[in-house]
Amino acid sequence: MKREFLVENQWFIAFGLAIAPPRSVMKTLRSTLFVLAAALPIGATTPAVNTDEIIRKSVAVTREDWKQAPAYAFIERDLESKKDSRKTAKTYVVLMIDGSPYDKVIAIDDKPLSREQQQAEDQKLQNVIQTRKNESPRERRRRIAKYEKERSQDETMMREMVNAFNFHLLGETQMNGREVYQFQATPKPGYVPPNRDAKVLTGMRGMLWVDKETNQWVKVVAEVVHPVSFFGFIAKVGPGTRFELEQEPITATLWMPKHFSVNVNATAFGLFNENSTDDETYLHYQPMTRALELQAMR
Repeated sequence: MKREFLVENQWFIAFGLAIAPPRSVMKTLRSTLFVLAAALPIGATTPAVNTDEIIRKSVAVTREDWKQAPAYAFIERDLESKKDSRKTAKTYVVLMIDGSPYDKVIAIDDKPLSREQQQAEDQKLQNVIQTRKNESPRERRRRIAKYEKERSQDETMMREMVNAFNFHLLGETQMNGREVYQFQATPKPGYVPPNRDAKVLTGMRGMLWVDKETNQWVKVVAEVVHPVSFFGFIAKVGPGTRFELEQEPITATLWMPKHFSVNVNATAFGLFNENSTDDETYLHYQPMTRALELQAMR
């Protein structure tokens, strides 16, 4: 799982306009799904279900998961395809090195690295560790501040999502062998986004499934249903853009993402069409201290 979610939260970049690295884009989109669910407002209750209580507990446990995420290492496999291009896959070990994450490549196109490639990646990791140890206090503050700023944007968007959507409890169902509540999110009429980041919310709708036993999010789906423009004519995200996030428990009380995918339909300058698909799988979560010990033994 690539859980150091997002870079600059710039939506004309995030929708595949080749201005930011693809993996950074994915971080931003994942963050959007998380805040979509986290922003569920307290609503009316039904005779059988206390919606207020479900939402309150869901937000609480998810925020706790979010706080604990940096303490875990994991493996992430990214599969990316763009219009007229072949699919490419890279697999990483994601490690937290002195206050911010580092991605170590361990496979390309689902093939293990050669001995020489492994040695090169091991050396890159050691170089990063040494570089961060030798940083000046100012350099270290700037690096960590950038990472923390990215994470803090999640909470900012959470607050805005409350204003942007109406949420409705659809009922109860089963998913992945678990009993879940299903919620629907639709754009709130009259919502005026305060900044360009929030503008994408005006054209989206979503669905959220919450585990009945733990109040954790099992799945989040969001899609663009109305075209949304950024910076006038420069970029537009169109219907057909769709995001999906799935989570699973990694301990008795902690849930983390296991899968994230996005299909993007966007245009730039009214001329260039950028259709792309990205699919990420996250697995083998383990405490960061243990993961670093194993890397040191290589």
